[in-house]
Amino acid sequence: MNFDFIVIGAGSAGCVVANRLSENGKYTVCLIEAGSRDWNPWIHVPVGYFKTMHNPATDWCYETEPDPGLNGRSLKWPRGKVLGGSSSINGLLYVRGQPQDYDHWRQLGNTGWAWDDVLPYFKKSEDQQRGADEYHAAGGPLGVNDMRLRREICDAWVEAAQAAGYPFNPDYNGQTQEGVGYFQFTCRNGLRCSSAKAFLKPARGRANLEIMTGAHTERLVFDGRKVVGVEVRKSGALSQIRANREVVLSAGAIGSPQIMMLSGIGPAEHLKDLDIEVRHDAAHVGRNLQDHLQARLVYKCNEPTLNDEVSSLFGRMKIAAEYALFRTGPMTMAASLVTAFFRTRPDLETPDIQFHVQPWSADSPGEGVHPFSAFTASVCQLRPESRGEILLKTPHARDYPAIHPNYLATQTDCDTTVAGIKVARKVATCAPVAGKITEEFRPGDGAESDADLLQWARDTATTIYHPTSTCRMGHDETAVVDDRLRVRGIRGLRVADASIMPAIVSGNTNAPVIMIGEKASDMILEDRRSTAAV
Repeated sequence: MNFDFIVIGAGSAGCVVANRLSENGKYTVCLIEAGSRDWNPWIHVPVGYFKTMHNPATDWCYETEPDPGLNGRSLKWPRGKVLGGSSSINGLLYVRGQPQDYDHWRQLGNTGWAWDDVLPYFKKSEDQQRGADEYHAAGGPLGVNDMRLRREICDAWVEAAQAAGYPFNPDYNGQTQEGVGYFQFTCRNGLRCSSAKAFLKPARGRANLEIMTGAHTERLVFDGRKVVGVEVRKSGALSQIRANREVVLSAGAIGSPQIMMLSGIGPAEHLKDLDIEVRHDAAHVGRNLQDHLQARLVYKCNEPTLNDEVSSLFGRMKIAAEYALFRTGPMTMAASLVTAFFRTRPDLETPDIQFHVQPWSADSPGEGVHPFSAFTASVCQLRPESRGEILLKTPHARDYPAIHPNYLATQTDCDTTVAGIKVARKVATCAPVAGKITEEFRPGDGAESDADLLQWARDTATTIYHPTSTCRMGHDETAVVDDRLRVRGIRGLRVADASIMPAIVSGNTNAPVIMIGEKASDMILEDRRSTAAV
């Protein structure tokens, strides 16, 4: 089979790229996805992440290697294995990050990636419920809505944060990110608006777009130093698909470097140790891994929370009926209701921590809520200094790579995490939320000193599901792709997903990855027009 473009991975960015490259009808596009169609009904119910995370039918179910910064613990790292990728199983939270994040990318030498350059691409996708303004757009394919659910305990936390001295912010995706407010989320009419729903559904009938599911990419195919296709395994059979123009890797911060290394693009000595032919010695493929680590404080309450609402059969039936009849209620809930972006030190230019506040508590999504009234206030450091890496364990495509996050490896990361926990405790002492709290369940009274809090974080903190930066964009010798997302030293191959971020953004990553897909598509089409003109 021959196509003009091959896109590997139908995730947050891949769906965008497949849509945009095929929409003018000029080019043929093949979108390859290892997972299945997004038929599972829980994908489309906003709260369905409780059913799709840690479910091997929809989740790759990765696990990290034992991490020294977490006292040797391994963490589960959910990644979507279905059309829409992680946008089909994530918490639906729409967060762009800080303008300074993108200005920093530009300062590193990446032309076209400053805030003023990327804002039009955020707006290009957006169908903002509140309407269009300087920072938002309406009419795009991606539904961005306000929550259809409110709970008193979360409203009380918002008021308490203001009593603690932090400003209220009605739109953290607007002029400034700093402050406390309510999450916006990727939803439309009470249903999840995944990247597949937003970008693939309207493109599915195009004759020039082929969508292959259940097709696992084994490796890239080369002609000299040019990528000319891919090998895929579908239903046990191995076949080649050829690309007349380019291959675009959109397999994510784990999958993209893994496929590159399996194909011989990566650290030469590492590849030689696995008897993989070295096509291009790119020492930093898989390196520079970054993620947001969250410390989840849990507070028991003297009034009911969602823990109580879902604890009985009658309560669950009532919730289901409300959703079925009105598309409202707890089943429309994203991963969190309230967010806050605060600074832990007054000398900082921008917030360095983020809160996710939930009117429920659990050890992990998919494992059920606690059997008592409680809420969660999780806090994460926005710009960690620690850097991890992805390495192959074997030369076989079906074997998972080794994920080394290297959490809490620097003093700044440790200090910021502890400071974030203290901010959470400060808010919890302020009215009106203080009057609703009966006990700090986690970390609890036994953790008082900075050393205690850091130890608790090392023992209990978990990922907030934002791996990035393993195919870093830049122009120095450590960069994997240039600022047009072309793999350095190789022709015919680009990367468009979270792995290209030079540094992780200050917030949740789904919206920025969709933006990357939009910008990558434009650059590919621009380069094709330039080539044709010559």
